[in-house]
Amino acid sequence: MDNKVKIKQYSKPLASTQAPHLIIILPSALIKPQIKKPWPPIPHGEVLKKRLLMLDEHDCSRTPFITDLPNEAGTHVALGAVDEAVSSFDLLTLARKLAQAQLARNPHTVTVALAGLSNALAARVAEALVSALLAASYRLPAFKSKKDKPGRLNSIEIHGLAGKENFARTVAEAAGNNLARHLTALPPNELTPTLYRQRIAALARVHGWRMEFLDIKKLKRLKAGAFLAVAQGSSVPDAGIVHLRYTPKQAKRPPLALVGKGVCFDTGGTNLKPAKHMYGMHEDMEGSAVALGTLLALTELKVDFPVDCWLALVQNHIGPNAYKQNDVVRASNGVSIEVVHTDAEGRMILSDTLALACKQKPALLIDYATLTGACVYALGTSYSGAFTNRPDWIPIIIETGRLSGERVWPFPMDEDYDKQLESKVADIKQCSTEGEADHILAARFLNRFVDKTIPWLHVDLASGNHKGGLAHIPTDITGFGVRYTLNLLLEQNVLTRAQGWS
Repeated sequence: MDNKVKIKQYSKPLASTQAPHLIIILPSALIKPQIKKPWPPIPHGEVLKKRLLMLDEHDCSRTPFITDLPNEAGTHVALGAVDEAVSSFDLLTLARKLAQAQLARNPHTVTVALAGLSNALAARVAEALVSALLAASYRLPAFKSKKDKPGRLNSIEIHGLAGKENFARTVAEAAGNNLARHLTALPPNELTPTLYRQRIAALARVHGWRMEFLDIKKLKRLKAGAFLAVAQGSSVPDAGIVHLRYTPKQAKRPPLALVGKGVCFDTGGTNLKPAKHMYGMHEDMEGSAVALGTLLALTELKVDFPVDCWLALVQNHIGPNAYKQNDVVRASNGVSIEVVHTDAEGRMILSDTLALACKQKPALLIDYATLTGACVYALGTSYSGAFTNRPDWIPIIIETGRLSGERVWPFPMDEDYDKQLESKVADIKQCSTEGEADHILAARFLNRFVDKTIPWLHVDLASGNHKGGLAHIPTDITGFGVRYTLNLLLEQNVLTRAQGWS
């Protein structure tokens, strides 16, 4: 699915070039008009400096300076500037703009010149640019009769890196993110639960994952009544839960469990959405795509711990058999649920999926879902929401977002919110009719289906779609979560923490 892009590294700075596409990164302090310090060696540095100074306080830390060099190749330059304190999000955002400025011309090779940066900052900048270039060069599915024939990015050449950087994780993250975005972008007739499962099976064969499909019959035997309630509205009984497992050799530790909401289309059910809010509901499976993309990235990196991935695939349709308000159903863990709103289907299918995942006793459980509009109202689409049953993890959750550039913000999980979910006829209400703090109530609802001994993180993907792109991702569909999770696992080492704190 992904183009293989070669990444070449050179320790020496780039002083001259005939490369057709060049990205230059300088320290922010050097490009301010009042600073008279000479620039480090870069191709046609004096020309670039004069042109830049002609502009009125152009901020290269936010908007690249675009020009063509007066050389034989007419090198197209995108120049940016950074300082040591630049945040990961701002750095990735600048990298996205620089990548778009070059890839708009469909280059086969992009050359990067890092000049005057500390070794640590140069490494950060290089990683951000590689991430942005791999994201921008990936083409999402399109079905137009007249197809574009874009150039193919074959290589990235980076000059000015003091040490040999390993971009394996960046490449794996990009593969996972590209997969998540690709699946989410597919129209609903191209990604029914059946077609989705076929794509997953093909990936499982390639990557050696063990795959099991819990179909309607199996879910009935497991008494997964919450999932089945949503599935019963569809005229095609193809819904179910896909369980994938990655198992490295000699791995005897409890697995990491990834759970994803995979509503391939959401009409709202009998509480039908208006047209404006139903348009785009083929993206309501993005949580499952992020979980699958994360599994792919971890597999590519050959991590030394097992990973279970649970994908809840269904369509929330209307019809004579569709579930309805005031129905009472029972989930696989025995909890009875009073249905309040059929458009709160995501928490229904996740409840059974989380309960089944917990039976495997994972070391850590993470779920991803485009779950609530309330989270978007609270945060907008620049952040995603986070909820956990481990309050001590909140600083780590925030820090992971800051370091990865995929920003999250935690919400409270206090027990007194449960009062709004009290039912007169069942153990719990699906949601409240008032709509107040629905993102928190959804998390409190899901909490009833998670084993309290298992550390759990719930990510409400408010930033799954952000107009114009977000951080290093250039498309509205962001695939948010893959980069965040790899940072959480590989830098914050939360699996060790989970086993110690569970």
